[in-house]
Amino acid sequence: MGYQYWKYDKLDALCNDAFQKFGFNAEEAKIISDVLLMSDRIGIESHGMQRMYRYYKSIQKGMIKVESKGNVVFETPVSAVIDAEDGMGQVVGHKAMTMAIEKAKKSGMAMVTVRNSNHYGIAGYYAKMACKEGLIGMSFTNTNAIMVPTYGRMAMLGTNPIALAVPAEPYDFFFDASTTVVTRGKLEVYNKKGEPLHDGWALDKNGHPSNDAADVLDNIAAKNGGGIMPLGGSTEDTGSHKGYGYAMMCEIFSSIISMGITSDKTGVGGKGGICHGFLVIDPKIFGDAEAIKAHLSAYLEELRNSPKADGQTRIYTHGEKEVEAEKQLMENGIPVNDNTMVEVYEMCQYLNMDFSKYFGDYVPEKSAGFKSPETFK
Repeated sequence: MGYQYWKYDKLDALCNDAFQKFGFNAEEAKIISDVLLMSDRIGIESHGMQRMYRYYKSIQKGMIKVESKGNVVFETPVSAVIDAEDGMGQVVGHKAMTMAIEKAKKSGMAMVTVRNSNHYGIAGYYAKMACKEGLIGMSFTNTNAIMVPTYGRMAMLGTNPIALAVPAEPYDFFFDASTTVVTRGKLEVYNKKGEPLHDGWALDKNGHPSNDAADVLDNIAAKNGGGIMPLGGSTEDTGSHKGYGYAMMCEIFSSIISMGITSDKTGVGGKGGICHGFLVIDPKIFGDAEAIKAHLSAYLEELRNSPKADGQTRIYTHGEKEVEAEKQLMENGIPVNDNTMVEVYEMCQYLNMDFSKYFGDYVPEKSAGFKSPETFK
C-alpha cells in the first residue's frame, strides 16, 4: 500500500465541493479547506486529507452541527468567550482569531476563547493568521483525551498543541507542536501504513509501552486505558512531567478559562466539546515593531549559522522546513495514502459526488487488515 500524488488544485476542489455538499456556505467551505490543506501543503500528513474521514463521520453522526456559527457569550475590549454550539472547529476558530486580531489592533493585545467546539485542524493556521497582519499570534486547543499523565495509565489530556507565529525575515518564526510525543493523527497514519509505532510513543491499557497503533487507538476510543506519552516519555527521568505540564498550560488557556469541557470529558455522549484559545499581541506596544522584527530575524540567522555538530550541515529555525516543503509539494504534488483515498471514496459515495471528477481513472484499494479507528465509525 502506497501513496498517490495529487495536484493541490484537485484536492482543494474536492474539499470545497464536499464541505458545501455537507451544507456549509462557500466562504465556510473555503476556510475549512484552507485549514485542512495547509497541513498537507507544509508536509504534515496527520492533519490534512487523512482527517477528511473524521469530519465526514462527525457530521454524519451529528457531533458537528453544520448550522452552528458560534455566539459570543462574554466580551470585553481585550477578550471574548465564544460558544461554538457544536459547530465546525475551523469555522469558529477562524471567527475567534479574526476577533482577537481586530481587538489587538485596537488595544495592543487580546485573547479569545472558544468552548463547545470540534476539532479545528492545525493549530498553526490560526497563529499564522495574526502573523500575516504583522502581529504575534498564538493558538491552543484541547482534544479528545489521548495523553496519559506521568505515571498514569488512562488518557486524561489531549494532544493539546501550542502554536506561535512571529514576523521575521526571510522566514517567520513558526512553531506548532503537540504536547504529546506525537499526535493522534500520526498514530492514524501508521495504522494506515500498517507499520509499528516507534518506541517511546505510546502505552497500552496497562500503562506499558506499545507499538500497536490500532490497539492504542481502539483503547483510547473505548476508554480502556493507554494512549500517547507526554513530551519527554513516561517517566520524570526523561522529562515526562514537562510535556504533562505544557499540556496543562494548553488546557488552562482553552477549556478552563472558557468554562468549557476538559479533554477527559470531550467526545462523550455524541458531543465533541473541544475548546480553543487564541492570543494576539501587537509588537507596537513594546516599541518599534520593525526593529523588533529585525532583532528576531538577526538572532534566527545567528542560530542558522551557529556551529554544526559532527556530520551535520544545517541548523533549521522553526518555520524554515515548512516553507521549503510547501514549495516542493506544490510543484510535485501532495502525497495521499491509498487508505485515505478509500475513505475519501466512501465519503464521495455518501455525498453523491463523482469521485472520477477529481481523480480520473484512479480506483483506491484498501490494504489488507486496515480498518478506520472505532472512534470515527
